[in-house]
Amino acid sequence: MMAILDSAMIMPRTCAVADQVLLLDTVGSTNTYAADLVREGVLFGMHGANGADAGKSAWSGHEIVAIAANEQTAGRGRLDHTWTSVPGESFIVSLVVSVPVSIMRDLSVSGWLQMIAGCEVRDAIVGAVRDCGGGFDENIGDIALKWPNDIFVDGRKLGGVLAEMVPITGCGDRVAIVIGVGLNLAIAQERLPIDMATSLQLIAHNLPDAAVMRDAIAARWVQGLRSRLADFEKDPHREAVRAREAMIPICWTLGKSCEAHFVDGTTLRGKAIVLNDDASLTIEDQEGVLRRVSTADVGVLSK
Repeated sequence: MMAILDSAMIMPRTCAVADQVLLLDTVGSTNTYAADLVREGVLFGMHGANGADAGKSAWSGHEIVAIAANEQTAGRGRLDHTWTSVPGESFIVSLVVSVPVSIMRDLSVSGWLQMIAGCEVRDAIVGAVRDCGGGFDENIGDIALKWPNDIFVDGRKLGGVLAEMVPITGCGDRVAIVIGVGLNLAIAQERLPIDMATSLQLIAHNLPDAAVMRDAIAARWVQGLRSRLADFEKDPHREAVRAREAMIPICWTLGKSCEAHFVDGTTLRGKAIVLNDDASLTIEDQEGVLRRVSTADVGVLSK
């Protein structure tokens, strides 16, 4: 049976910077749980602008709610891939934010929101390791992002990001975004889910236990994402340019042979050559034809 734990005791850093923190012992999926709370009006439900409840809610539209779990039994990755966990081994956190509907309708900028979230997770990992007195092993390369949503280190997957849009009850001008992140924190080499995976404990040293690391990473992620979203809302086109500039040097996919798998079952093999202004990826296929990819699972075939 799912129980809500004492987040203030277990995740004090995150509680200090997020507007609300829910910590669950076990859940099917933090993203599904968060999305259901939005749909039911539990989160962001009273906009305070119309109706009998007008004025009762202090919701400003810029809150960040963090939902974390010790165990996830039916986690979902991008394109409905599964992502499960064992207690004490993983970072399982979903942040619930909101953005103007106008931004989500603007396809020239909306694709950057998930990548901004990924960049902020990457920075949060690096900062949290330092905050906790740890360090990365000398033979480990930089943490990179595989387009569009995976966190990689030396070609091995450390985690992934899944962003989903959810309508807000009674609110027509803003929409919720549920951003779920799963990271391998303390999984031994022999227990990694796939051969091409890694765990934070395998690439860094002098780390505290997984619960402390989860709190440190989540707190930094909330702070970084809050700042970036505020900037994005003020000037989305400027921030899209900024996001592309930041993403290009840390994009693991660029310049590599890859294979894109689409929802309809088709595949495209070629070389990833350009990260476009709208966050799509241009792949040059084996016949030299340039193909723009906006939604696909893109796997790197070689370095």
